[in-house]
Amino acid sequence: MLTLPSLRADPHVRLVACAAPRRASRDAFVAEFGGTAHEEVEALAADPAVEAVYVATPHQMHRAHAEAVARAGKHLLVEKPLAIALDDARAIVASAHRAGVHLITGPSHSFDQPVQRACEIIASGRLGRVRMMHALNFTDFLYRPRRPEELRTEEGGGVIFSQAVHQIDMLRLLAQAPARSVYAMTGAWDASRPTEGAYGAMIGFKGGGFANVTYSGYAHYLTDMMQDGIGELGWPVDPGTYGAGRRALASLGRPEDEAALKGDRTYGAVQAPPPASHAEHFGPVIVCCDRADLRLTPKGVEIWGDLERSFLPAPPDPAPRSPVLRALYRAIRRNEPPDQAAGWGLSSLEICHAILASARSGMPISLDHR
Repeated sequence: MLTLPSLRADPHVRLVACAAPRRASRDAFVAEFGGTAHEEVEALAADPAVEAVYVATPHQMHRAHAEAVARAGKHLLVEKPLAIALDDARAIVASAHRAGVHLITGPSHSFDQPVQRACEIIASGRLGRVRMMHALNFTDFLYRPRRPEELRTEEGGGVIFSQAVHQIDMLRLLAQAPARSVYAMTGAWDASRPTEGAYGAMIGFKGGGFANVTYSGYAHYLTDMMQDGIGELGWPVDPGTYGAGRRALASLGRPEDEAALKGDRTYGAVQAPPPASHAEHFGPVIVCCDRADLRLTPKGVEIWGDLERSFLPAPPDPAPRSPVLRALYRAIRRNEPPDQAAGWGLSSLEICHAILASARSGMPISLDHR
């Protein structure tokens, strides 16, 4: 649903078919876009009108669906995380390689316009090397409506697989160097939501750079206040909505009511959000280079140099997630895949698992997929 406005507006894609188990979703798709609505992913993958498939199913279904799409010779845009288990992620990468199709993991916030602008500045070399990064985000993630598996870590629940991957993707892209090690601690502090709701991690990169990353989804302080009061999707935050997630959960009478509430937010049940007034973001990010520090904001990139400050705007796009759609287009039409292609999602997933492993062991974890 969050990517839908971009799919509607971006000229690089045209929706011609879908697959969904819910009849209401299929009927809504045909009513809006025409084309063909399939009940099974295999039928969608076999559809001759389809060139690429956006796999936006729950995490645990990614492997089966991605492999079916790759076997049919279709290119892949797979929602983050690429999978839950590393073996499943390896299998997805291998299936795309065997089929000779492009695989991109996303959209993640590494495609946000301010992140892309900051990467351009860093890649120019004029600020020297990236030495240190800080990423911080406090949200209400754990108190939004969840299906049961979204509250079980072993099934991909909690903040690590769904939220840490955003910060990991951003920091890997900004570092412009492979990640080498992770040292982390996690928090699971609400017995009624028995999964990780917070973490803090130090990620080391080749060449000596490092990143400090913190996240809390416990719906208290919100770091949107550190982003000029602009929320993750680019809209100013309404102070009157504070605590709405917790209040909504408290009003539910049965556990199954929560899953039903989440189901009410799917395609065909609600309207997608309109274009936002600012770019999307994932909390404050500061990048320290040899000759300047960069602060990423929903409005652009602040450059704090040796002797002066400057600002490079990153205006919102009517299709806010168009960078990932353009990346898919360039990969298919020009054979120019982005950094987030091929095994990128596997490497980010390994860091997610390393956060959990380090928190369990109390020791730093070395990384293999760099």
